[in-house]
Amino acid sequence: MKFTTLVCITFIVVLVSFLAPINSVNQACDKIEITGCIPAILYGDKPTPECCGKMKAQQPCFCDFIKNPVFNKYVTSPQARAILKFCGIPYLTC
Repeated sequence: MKFTTLVCITFIVVLVSFLAPINSVNQACDKIEITGCIPAILYGDKPTPECCGKMKAQQPCFCDFIKNPVFNKYVTSPQARAILKFCGIPYLTC
């Protein structure tokens, strides 16, 4: 009986460890990462390579950001569109 319990606990731990990264990917769309984009947003400067990299990495989240009332005004602003255009990222309408 103890061996069976140990095998079941091990199975659950392994299963949860495989599912944890999947959950963290879904949570990635809960915040916008704008590192390196502040001068481009505030002053209209050219986006830095770091900014473009962050925007490209978050591209799968754009529709979630557009649908979220907290992030919508940032993602749909003229500054955001200019940054995406400069970085070669197509603007999505969802």
